[in-house]
Amino acid sequence: MAQGKTRELSYVQKVERSISTTYRERLWTPFISAIKRYKLIEEKDSIAVCISGGKDSMLLAKLMQMLLRHTDFQFDVKYLVMDPGYNEANRKKIESNASLLEIPVTIFDSKIFDVTDKVGKSPCYVCAKMRRGHLYHMAKDMGCNKIALGHHMSDVIETTVMAMFYGAQLQGMMPKLHSLNFEGMELIRPMYCINEQDIINWTKYNGLDFIQCACPLAERSKETANEDSETNVSKRKETKELIKRLKRINPNIEKNIFNSVHAVCIETFPGYKAQGEQHSFLENYDKIEDPGIF
Repeated sequence: MAQGKTRELSYVQKVERSISTTYRERLWTPFISAIKRYKLIEEKDSIAVCISGGKDSMLLAKLMQMLLRHTDFQFDVKYLVMDPGYNEANRKKIESNASLLEIPVTIFDSKIFDVTDKVGKSPCYVCAKMRRGHLYHMAKDMGCNKIALGHHMSDVIETTVMAMFYGAQLQGMMPKLHSLNFEGMELIRPMYCINEQDIINWTKYNGLDFIQCACPLAERSKETANEDSETNVSKRKETKELIKRLKRINPNIEKNIFNSVHAVCIETFPGYKAQGEQHSFLENYDKIEDPGIF
């Protein structure tokens, strides 16, 4: 072999190298930071990475695969794809991308779309709840104690803003949660500190093409704009556009919103909800001194 000849990298090796080099500060570093900051992974965890086939969950699967390969920390990962009733093209796209990225997925059917297709009110809520239940159930049957979802920082920010503007409450999205219905199971969000735009840039950089929204209700709602699915999509899109406009004025707007949910000054709010119960500042009014903010 000639001296100094560079070994040609395979496609998947180039994709992984882009994560560890070109996008290290945008993807890998915040991924590791979230795991450490929120203690998302513990020794001997068995984690089911839930893959929908979109850019976020596919990147999460690759990040978890790389972490498992390069860390001395002992844990196990399984890559779980639930098919709620995708059309043939979307199903094949997921299988093709999993093969391309060398992610060994386990696919199971749930037929959720058949159920939600008959739901008259709040089909999106029913679909989300059923999806979560099926994923927990399958993950537990596979011996996992955690499921990992591909929610990112932009989801956290948008959820916070939407809750305030459209839900009349200050509510965030937690980096991890204990399951209420599946004892011993936990949900984690390892991409909690990654911005969506960086995921989009990474996807384009590698020429990857993932499925978009595969919901049949959302497709039909393009023609019937009064459906719940259309309303939810439009509110999310509206919030994205608002944040984008605000960012032109203040480039730090996303970071500020994200940081604000980590620094809530509860003493300055006239009311709050904890453990499902509503509380008023009057409960402890005489015990709290002026915080000196104003």
